[in-house]
Amino acid sequence: MTAPTVQADLARLTGSYTIDPAHTRIGFVARHAMVTKVRGAFNEFEGTAVFDAADPTATAVTVTIKADSIDTRNAQRDGHLRGNDFLAMETYPQITFASTAFRPTGDDTFELTGDLTVRGVTRPVTVPFTYEGSATDPFGNLRVGFEGSVTINRKDWGITWNAALETGGVLVGDKITLEFEVSAIKTA
Repeated sequence: MTAPTVQADLARLTGSYTIDPAHTRIGFVARHAMVTKVRGAFNEFEGTAVFDAADPTATAVTVTIKADSIDTRNAQRDGHLRGNDFLAMETYPQITFASTAFRPTGDDTFELTGDLTVRGVTRPVTVPFTYEGSATDPFGNLRVGFEGSVTINRKDWGITWNAALETGGVLVGDKITLEFEVSAIKTA
């Protein structure tokens, strides 16, 4: 079986999409105590995308994440992450992404650049994605799948809290890997 390609499906993929939160994961990985990684995800989000085969560069993607939906499988840590040391969700209840550019990089890969806003700070990020394919689900919906990840420095968004370790180093690494496993349903 050959890998799906965006180029082969361009005409079929033209349209508007809604991200399916039940089949999508927006996650992150952070270094903890200099020796291990903590993985987490945001459980509540919504997003849309518009793609036009005639002009793929006009692709538009928006995502809104509820900051308080952060989940690292540890209630105490999640509470700390929701607080002012990290996400300050009382003041900044949403994390947003709005695309500014789409660039094909291969038969099944592309880069999506956009403005990521966390804690009221907006900075550009470019996420490399792989097109995982498309299929019609049992309900007659055309679904598309994409996966991507990017590493950012949390300090660029004003998230600077840390604690020194007795053995040297710090409790939380500066580099955060954002992970996206997206399933979107064609709506028009």
